Amino acid sequence: MPLFGAHLSIAGGYHKAIDAAVALGMETVQLFTSSPSQWNRKPITAAEIADFQRALKASKLKFPTAHDSYLINLAAPDEALYRRSIASFTDELDRAAALGLTYLVTHPGSHVGSGEEAGLEKVAAALDEVLASRPDCPVTILLETTAGQGSSLGAKFEHLAELLETVKEPKRLGVCLDTCHVFAAGYALGTDAEYDATFQEFDRVIGLKWLKLFHVNDSVKPLGSRVDRHAGLGLGKIGLGAFRRLVADPRFAKKPMILETPKEADDGTEMDPVNLGILRSFREAAGG
Repeated sequence: MPLFGAHLSIAGGYHKAIDAAVALGMETVQLFTSSPSQWNRKPITAAEIADFQRALKASKLKFPTAHDSYLINLAAPDEALYRRSIASFTDELDRAAALGLTYLVTHPGSHVGSGEEAGLEKVAAALDEVLASRPDCPVTILLETTAGQGSSLGAKFEHLAELLETVKEPKRLGVCLDTCHVFAAGYALGTDAEYDATFQEFDRVIGLKWLKLFHVNDSVKPLGSRVDRHAGLGLGKIGLGAFRRLVADPRFAKKPMILETPKEADDGTEMDPVNLGILRSFREAAGG
């Protein structure tokens, strides 16, 4: 059955994310390797790496994952920002490798008015450059589906398919499907028929073999809104039925499913345990 986890803080040390995941009974985890809203980042020390890897080994967590900085835009038409983004993303890959992570999740980027095709060409070229510079890196890059807010690429399955077809080393890539994002992008999930149709379309356009990880989030905004606003499971417009189907879907029985949902309710209730409990109840009902 699927492996459940959440995006957790590294405040106090990288190993703190592992400690928190273990305390909550998670089977997988996602983290930032530095502040996602700053270009400058401190190098990871040998001691920090040792502490993290010691905690990771003891935890038995699978598919530990990083998400890259929100500032990176591998589709940027501005050459200075493009070069800075490539350098930063290469550093993100190095940091993930140093920590011993399995995946690095990234948004494809925003074309900022240059057009979808021009943007996708720049992303593919950037990925080629990064991968060529790190031929022995064991970390797999996951291209994340997006809500399509602004000029963001990745809201259409065709965008990710084109990148996988264009990049010179596609075997070093995969896809992260974010349920909030695909819903906001216009792919329905609410009913059995809608869920089936969306994954049939994903398989037709991209191929399920590329789907390595899920971000499991409800959506504050309605279907097709193209607005990226995550909600707790059952507290948004998608509804619990989609998540029940996802957890029970035999095609995804061994996939990591990571929450990026709000950490606290308005009354201060910690929500990671609540959302994990919902997923676990679905897994138990499905016989897992």
